Amino acid sequence: MDLEQWTVGGRGFGLVLVWLLMAGEIFTTFTFFGASGWAYSKGGPVLYILGYSPLIYIVSFFILPLIWEVGRTHGLQTQADFFQVRYGNTYLGAFVALVGVVCLIPYVQIQVTGLGIIVEIASFGAIHRTPAMIIGLALVAGFVFVSGVRGVAWVSIIKDLLLLGAAIFIGIAVPRIYFGGIGPMFASLVQTKPNHMVMPGATKDLGHAWYVTTVLMISFGFYMWPQYFAASFTAKSGRILRRNAVIMPLYAITMPLMFFIGFSALLILPGLSNGDLSMLMIVRKTFPAWFLGVVGGAGALTAMVPAAIQLLTGATLYSKNLFRPILAPGMTDQQVAKLAKVMVLVLTSGAVLLAVYSSMSLVSLWLLGSAGVAQLFPGVVLGLFSRRVTTSGIFAGLVTGLAIAVFLMLTGRDPFYGLNPGFVALCFNFVVTGVVSRTSNACGSSDRCAFDSSLLLTPHVSGSAGAGGSKRPVAVITSLAARRCSHLARHRFHSVVRSA
Repeated sequence: MDLEQWTVGGRGFGLVLVWLLMAGEIFTTFTFFGASGWAYSKGGPVLYILGYSPLIYIVSFFILPLIWEVGRTHGLQTQADFFQVRYGNTYLGAFVALVGVVCLIPYVQIQVTGLGIIVEIASFGAIHRTPAMIIGLALVAGFVFVSGVRGVAWVSIIKDLLLLGAAIFIGIAVPRIYFGGIGPMFASLVQTKPNHMVMPGATKDLGHAWYVTTVLMISFGFYMWPQYFAASFTAKSGRILRRNAVIMPLYAITMPLMFFIGFSALLILPGLSNGDLSMLMIVRKTFPAWFLGVVGGAGALTAMVPAAIQLLTGATLYSKNLFRPILAPGMTDQQVAKLAKVMVLVLTSGAVLLAVYSSMSLVSLWLLGSAGVAQLFPGVVLGLFSRRVTTSGIFAGLVTGLAIAVFLMLTGRDPFYGLNPGFVALCFNFVVTGVVSRTSNACGSSDRCAFDSSLLLTPHVSGSAGAGGSKRPVAVITSLAARRCSHLARHRFHSVVRSA
């Protein structure tokens, strides 16, 4: 299997496969255990998940079709490819790849941890969490090694059916069995723990400002996760991505059901040491062992399928955009594909080690990675819609945003004066990007020193792309050969964006 098939499935996915692939990536053990875990342990702040769920698809409706056009025109396979092509700088592409790999590791760790929890509880403690994580991730690594992105998309069918069925049944059945329904469950919760459902819930500082800034940060940065970004390249056309943005919110029906399970578990099983255990513990208490096995199987797939695509994306980023351009420019695509498969094993080992020695909750891990990838948003959106942004500006803004986010989160300043630290970092990122871009325009000496080529940006009629292509002109990048800065070409490109 060549690199193109392994990473983007030959760019031939229709609406169903794109929907299954993106749903398989998005709805993970974070959905199954993280949401119910935070509902159990945090209360009101967990509602931020309902806040960002519709907004991320609005963002994807406008930017993913344009990203797809760029990918189709230039054969892009990764997020870092986009940065390298748009800004004409190998080192920026390599840095973006590094950011993507680093941020993907805690996301894979979420799946590893969830897998360990499932096996440990479903076996009633007979199988310890650590060997379960090692065996599970070994199976995932082998699956990715052989199947690539197309296999992940097809396995998502089984995973999605089990996830939806289990979520709907348990989310309705548990409140009904113990309280007579969802309404009485909430009434009991209000009587027993009146402050749990209002901000800041069971926390001290996750108030309304944190809620709003977290929703905004995740909405802007959600499709900056490299696996979601790259998934857009698998589609047949930009129109499919727009349709996908319309139907994907229907899948989010599982989220409030997970909340119901967590709130019910808080009343039925108070005092759990780890809120992430709440869903499986309430299932084990309420239903027969065989049903716990079914739920455990569904949960295992929600860990293994997303972990597969995350490992595939991280390995490709490292091999194609970090190792080859910096250390081995002469590598062929076949050699890159082989190295990527080796990197799957390396990233798997790293994620297992972190899962064994880290005690962070699943939601906390996800928020940590989200704050990092959100810093890529200015480079993407300004690259698509602004003719004034420069490579120097993007570099400076990205480094500033990452430094602030890492400093605030690793020093315990989360939230920072009530605000999400990732959002604070994103604001500084935009400001620095704007200031530096203004002082070093596209023809400035700072950019010329960094690289000796700029992009020729011209309109393209995507109707020629084949069946399903949009009939309106959209913005695409058509040349890396220009050896001079072209204000006229940039003006033409962004005129087309506005008209589209």
